Amino acid sequence: MNFSEVFKLSGLLCKFSPNGKYLASCVQYRLVVRDVHTLQIVQLYTCLDQIQHAEWSADSLFILCAMYKRGLVQVWSLEQPEWHCKIDEGSAGLVASCWSPDGRHILNTTEFHLRITVWSLCTKSVSYIKYPKACQQGISFTRDGRYMALAERRDCRDHVSVFVCSDWQLLRHFDTDTQDLAGLEWAPNGCVLAVWDSCLEYKILLYSLDGRLLSTYCAYEWSLGIKSVDWSPSSQFLAIGSYDGKVRILNHVTWKMITEFGHLATINNPKIVVYKEAEKSSRLALGYNSFPQLRAIGTLPSAESKYEIASMPVSLQILKPVADRANPKIGVGTMAFSSDNYFLATKNDNVPNAVWIWDVQKMRLFVVLEQLSPVRSFQWDPQQPRLAICTGSSKVYLWSPAGCVSVQVPGEGDFQVLSLCWHLNGDSIALLSKDHFCLCFLETEGVRTTFGQLGDHT
Repeated sequence: MNFSEVFKLSGLLCKFSPNGKYLASCVQYRLVVRDVHTLQIVQLYTCLDQIQHAEWSADSLFILCAMYKRGLVQVWSLEQPEWHCKIDEGSAGLVASCWSPDGRHILNTTEFHLRITVWSLCTKSVSYIKYPKACQQGISFTRDGRYMALAERRDCRDHVSVFVCSDWQLLRHFDTDTQDLAGLEWAPNGCVLAVWDSCLEYKILLYSLDGRLLSTYCAYEWSLGIKSVDWSPSSQFLAIGSYDGKVRILNHVTWKMITEFGHLATINNPKIVVYKEAEKSSRLALGYNSFPQLRAIGTLPSAESKYEIASMPVSLQILKPVADRANPKIGVGTMAFSSDNYFLATKNDNVPNAVWIWDVQKMRLFVVLEQLSPVRSFQWDPQQPRLAICTGSSKVYLWSPAGCVSVQVPGEGDFQVLSLCWHLNGDSIALLSKDHFCLCFLETEGVRTTFGQLGDHT
């Protein structure tokens, strides 16, 4: 494992291009594009104001930079640096901007969600979509880029419109049996659309592409409901994280619940491995031998923290929520399936230091990682079951079925890792702090081979 030098960054805006060749980062009003392998600057663009959002087009040829305060979007071309596009929403304002899947249209949402403006880079034409709903996740594209589902609010009712992305024609329009629609998301295969209600009512509805209601699921009533939703990569399972601290798994055949995962504060099952991060006591952290690259170059000279396998029973640190404030820190707010569909990682917000990893094949708890600090972010390797975690400390944590390791980010000063993102090949991770970023390079094949030899701890 190696680390690059540290580069400047603003607003945690750092993203790999979809083709994996480039890395874009923002520094105030500048957009910097680097070659992923050499980290040499390929292009440098100057925007009219501080960049608040940046996004690659799907073909990696264009980059969108949004300046919400000024209602502006600027688009830059990687192949033709002298070409650029400026979109000014004027008095309508701007609160969100994103690419369409074809990388040739931009969807801008105006202030107060009055409308969505669809701008074409090819024909310079403009289309308008009325009544977009202001909610957590109001737009979802199918994985193949053919259709877009949009949450709408009109006449005091929730609706969903399905558009054909090639010409923005309306394909289907139907109302939903929700009190206050909070989000929607297509299954990865594009066949089913999940629509869920706000936290005040536990309800999730599943629709076919033609707008037929396939099923409705409600786990309980008269209590805070759904907090997070995630599809498995195979579209076989739909995971629903709830405010009661449980994840419920629905199957794709009957849309009934097949199991529920509870996040208990005390773990006493000897088949479950609980890794606890501990202050340094030895150069060799647990799991260090699982990563030969670390041994080879001595990346952990001080080994400031390590993982220990806890003996049963284990009591996890619980955060008592403040009852008289909105958005209480309770329930399962973050979930992610591994790319191979084998594992599901979850975080229960009132156990902020723990990441729970579930075996999806056996439908049981597999591993719990308890950190010294609250978990800020975690993300799966796109190529294999390997999870990267950050807690706002100067370390990055990696878990695989073979073990886990704590890695100190080298360099002067305290590099606090607030967020991270994997390269699509799984051979590097961008580590983001408030004002800087660096790349962490992993020798993928070596790690994969070692994991295969070691097997799991259970």
